[in-house]
Amino acid sequence: MALRSGIEWTEATWNPVTGCSKVSHGCKHCYAERLARRLQAMGQANYANGFELALQPHMLELPLRWKQPKTIFVNSMSDLFHPGVPLAYVHEVFDVMARAHWHRFQVLTKRAERLLDLSPRLSWPPNVWMGVSVESTRYRRRIDQLRSTEARIKFLSLEPLLGPLPGLALGGIDWVIVGGESGPGARPMDPAWAIDLRDQCRRARAPFFFKQWGGTNKKRAGRGLDGRVWDEMPAVAAAAGGVP
Repeated sequence: MALRSGIEWTEATWNPVTGCSKVSHGCKHCYAERLARRLQAMGQANYANGFELALQPHMLELPLRWKQPKTIFVNSMSDLFHPGVPLAYVHEVFDVMARAHWHRFQVLTKRAERLLDLSPRLSWPPNVWMGVSVESTRYRRRIDQLRSTEARIKFLSLEPLLGPLPGLALGGIDWVIVGGESGPGARPMDPAWAIDLRDQCRRARAPFFFKQWGGTNKKRAGRGLDGRVWDEMPAVAAAAGGVP
C-alpha cells in the first residue's frame, strides 16, 4: 500500500511496521491508533489486529519501486524504535533506505533511549533524517539523546505541543516542526509557546516549520503564525542522488 500523505511536512508514508503502544502523555489521543481501528474495520489486511505492533515484511521493498524521488515519512503508523521491533528488522529497514538513495526518509521516534542505544550499530546514510518527538519540557532529554546519535540530519517534532519549551539547546539540530494537537479531545496550544519556539529557531538559525494549530477542526484553525505560513526545510532538502 503506497500512500500520498496529507501530513504537511512530507510527501508519502511507508509503514514496514504497524501498531504501537503509548509511551508518554503526547500519545493520549494518538491519530495513528484511531486510523488503525478504522482500517481494521474496513478489512485492511495490515491492520487485522488493529493497533497491535506488527512487522510488515512484505512492505519492506516498497520504496525501491517508487522511481520518482520522494520525501517519505517512515512508520507514520508505528515507531521503528519500539522495543518490540527486533534490531535485525531495524537493519532491514535501514538497508532499504540506503538502497533507495534517491528518496529522503524521515524517521521519527519518542523512544530516544533505544535510538541512542542502537545508533552505533546502525549505518546512517545521508538520505535518512532522524527525529524525536518532544511534547513538553518533561521530555526535552530526548533532544540530547538525538544529538548524541550518528544520524546525519537531526530534527525535532514538537507536536502535539502541550506546554512551553523555553531555552532549548538547538545546536546540531537541522530542523524543527511545531504543531498543536488535533482531533477529538484535542488539548489546546497556547500561541505564546509556538511564537517562542519560532523565535528560538530564528536565533539558532534552525529551519522552522509550523504544521498546524490543531483543535477539533484543524483546517478551520489553519497554519498561519504571526501573519504567515512557515514551511522552512533543512538546507539538505535536495535529493541525495539520482533515480537509477
